[in-house]
Amino acid sequence: MLTINSASEMNALTKEARRAGKRVGLVPTMGALHQGHLSLVRAARSQSGMVVVSIFVNPTQFGPAEDFAKYPRSLGNDSALLAVEKADYVFAPSVEEMYPPGANTWVIVEGLSNMLDGRSRPGHFRGVTTVVAKLFNIVQPDAAFFGQKDAAQAAIIRRMVRDLNFDVDIVVCPIVREPDGVAMSSRNAYLSPAERKQATVLYRALMRVQMLADRGETDCAKLVAAAKQVIGEEPAVRLDYFEIVDPDTLEPLPGTSGGALVAVAAHVGSTRLIDNLMLYR
Repeated sequence: MLTINSASEMNALTKEARRAGKRVGLVPTMGALHQGHLSLVRAARSQSGMVVVSIFVNPTQFGPAEDFAKYPRSLGNDSALLAVEKADYVFAPSVEEMYPPGANTWVIVEGLSNMLDGRSRPGHFRGVTTVVAKLFNIVQPDAAFFGQKDAAQAAIIRRMVRDLNFDVDIVVCPIVREPDGVAMSSRNAYLSPAERKQATVLYRALMRVQMLADRGETDCAKLVAAAKQVIGEEPAVRLDYFEIVDPDTLEPLPGTSGGALVAVAAHVGSTRLIDNLMLYR
């Protein structure tokens, strides 16, 4: 496995692989890898002849008061994990490589970028779609692998790919959870032991919705109210949103009969966590 820092070198390597008939799989990450990320690498490995994992803490998707400076960075450990998973290349560019001086072009998916996390974190998805578009242009993958935990991000990237005619398959892989149900996240490392226990309330709220849906409840207002009641059991947890939306448009739904995305974001201590589940027809 090789680490590449240059965009032009990365582009040349993947072009050579495609000329040799290899299918190129890309796993975009910000590093601090855990089993959720590694599950994406395994999916890419099973479907690709060449696997590229990008590790880039993207400054443009962080707001002024967010955690860019303290976001965990562990390239050496990440590289060791990726070598075990038989990734072919780690693409680890600098900020200057990805955003040369004077860069002033953005990719914005109107509408969707203001839903869910986009409403709470203005400008966040502009940074996400811009960096993902750049990665697609640099790596030119046949398939790119994302996690269901970032469901709004996945919906926005799917729309970007459709609208801009990117020739790439978007593969969304299931959430990987800790034994107590908490979704794996690089930000879990910020939680104190007490906060880590409090964080389970997000999963418990989602499971309350799943249980009621399994019993036949389809009214989204009732499902959201039940979930908020569960979250209220942990007064230290500050709810950002709990919504039931269309998984493609991210618009709120009145009922779940056609399938729905159930999404939650909350602050546990100073750490903002997200989670979700899908309700199927």
